[in-house]
Amino acid sequence: MTIDRAGLADFLRRRRESLQPEDVGLPRGPRRRTSGLRREEAALLCHMSTDYYSRLERERGPHPSEQMIASIAQGLHLSLDERDHLFRLAGHRPPPRGATSDHISPGLLRVLDRLDDTPAEIVSELGETLRQNALGVALTGDTTGYTGPARSIVYRWFTDPATRRRYAPEDHGFLSRMFTSGAREIATLRGPGSRAAQLTELLLERSDEFRKLWEQHEVGLRPDDGKNFVHPELGLLELNCQTLVDPGQSHYLHIFTAVPGSESYEKLQLLAVLGGDAHRGIADPWLRRP
Repeated sequence: MTIDRAGLADFLRRRRESLQPEDVGLPRGPRRRTSGLRREEAALLCHMSTDYYSRLERERGPHPSEQMIASIAQGLHLSLDERDHLFRLAGHRPPPRGATSDHISPGLLRVLDRLDDTPAEIVSELGETLRQNALGVALTGDTTGYTGPARSIVYRWFTDPATRRRYAPEDHGFLSRMFTSGAREIATLRGPGSRAAQLTELLLERSDEFRKLWEQHEVGLRPDDGKNFVHPELGLLELNCQTLVDPGQSHYLHIFTAVPGSESYEKLQLLAVLGGDAHRGIADPWLRRP
């Protein structure tokens, strides 16, 4: 497949102009004259330089990679049909849909973009964090930057002790059983050779605890609505977790709230300050943890 530079440029420009700042969680600002997003705003959302993005809209620049096109598709909040169209315009075969896709639906992104006063995150069925808001990062640290099997919290739970420090010690036993139960169910659902099956094979090789729990063949364990997080500066936060499900993509939006008037509710207000600090580039408190 060859790149259609004119078609790509026109599609990017029209999609950018169709979006308003509030559609993607950006402030509108005073004296705004631009129809839709500015190029620098689109570039920010797509995690690339303004110069690179601008050259694509002007039918110039290098042939964008599949990773770059995927980032643009997510940044511009494209639907799956629009994402696939974008890939073809760029001369690439569209990635598969369904459980293995990391492309978040525009609807789920719009909900997340409007949650600025409580922690929230979007995760895959393997527990891979696809997107967090600022308070989500302040609560658990930035968990979007892992690569390979470590993207999954299930893998990190059994291989990285730092992951367990984020949860109350009295919950560790149940969480180990729940993660193992969930891994078995997903691996069975997706079948041999799937990413879920490969993840369980790695854990069976690398974790004695996982292997012992796997042998018990427990299924059907589900998380409680209550989540007990341990923050390095605020200590214990007892939160409730509500979940929105995108069944077409097997993605889950987790929203964490506290009972009004509770100690954890007050700590969430302090967490908002920490989240603002992280957004302004001040060191993440999780990185200061020994």
